Amino acid sequence: MSAQTDFVQLGHGSGGQMMKRIIDEVFLEAFGSPELLAGNDAGVADLPASSDRIAMSTDSFVVTPQFFPGGDIGRLAVCGTVNDVATSGARPLYLSCGFILEEGYPLADLRRICRSMAQTAQEAGVRIITGDTKVVERGKADGVYINTAGVGAVPQGIDLSGANCQPGDVVLVSGTLGDHGIAVMSQREGLAFSTPIVSDAAPLNHLIAAVLNAAPRTRCFRDPTRGGLASTLNEFAQASGVVITVDEDAVPVKPEVRGACEMLGYDVLQVANEGKMVAVVPAEEAQAALAAMRASKYGEDAAIIGEVSPCLGADARRSSANWPSMNRADTASDQAPDADIPAIPTGSVRVRTPWGSTRILDMLVGEQLPRIC
Repeated sequence: MSAQTDFVQLGHGSGGQMMKRIIDEVFLEAFGSPELLAGNDAGVADLPASSDRIAMSTDSFVVTPQFFPGGDIGRLAVCGTVNDVATSGARPLYLSCGFILEEGYPLADLRRICRSMAQTAQEAGVRIITGDTKVVERGKADGVYINTAGVGAVPQGIDLSGANCQPGDVVLVSGTLGDHGIAVMSQREGLAFSTPIVSDAAPLNHLIAAVLNAAPRTRCFRDPTRGGLASTLNEFAQASGVVITVDEDAVPVKPEVRGACEMLGYDVLQVANEGKMVAVVPAEEAQAALAAMRASKYGEDAAIIGEVSPCLGADARRSSANWPSMNRADTASDQAPDADIPAIPTGSVRVRTPWGSTRILDMLVGEQLPRIC
């Protein structure tokens, strides 16, 4: 493109020659799948003959800033939808991508975003097979917004749902929490920390497949994005009609992220993540699931963090000493039953603190960090 077309112009969304040029020279150059190169209004691709179901998800991304430590809006757009599809147990196969561009947006930045999307799609093993571009007037958007939709094939016999959690099940998380939310916030506000904090944005479909292979009776997966671990566990507890208890000591958090949250007044359990996965598995498969996570590229800091109970009345109280593995040494206080803890309603989440007390972990109320993804 010439020097005078180094920025997005309204004509790039006109449907004419300028639009064809940006499609050919930016999007097709980056993505270039056979389905896209065919130039049709819809990408046609095969589904495995052995599958009788598909999983589909869609998500829109408006993060600001668009480039941040550890990622960018393009990587986020691919990872977010790939991970959402994969939580169903499906093998993600194809993505669509829709761009809303603001007039004047630098084409160099757009190319950078597209390259990032292409690299992330390749890492995840998915193909971008269709897309759309619209351009709005200067000042009517904030550079670029992206929508992605994904389709995957669900193998027979797979039935994952947040409503599947059962008493005695174990809760795992694939790594440290809060990295993405604090990385974006610090970049946005110009905050500097002695140890750089980077986003955890990552495609987790291969990790999920490894866990399912090791723990075939897994109940459910979910990526704790907006609302963090707190929202994810409350959704599970409410859908299944159970109580979930988390040991705060067992939740992996990087010291620099914990320090930032304490300084800013955030509960790290409510901060967004974009490269972590929560899984609920039967107790007898917990160690196999944990080993599978830790053997995966993005799961080396995986941990068992809690368990599922039917209620917290006297008959259902369980001490942390009885949990399959809370990744910490047992102490005398761990062995004591929670006789002093009153019953709480099903559909609730509680946290056992390092001081032996407990607190209710509610879902996030309001907006903690706007435009985090």
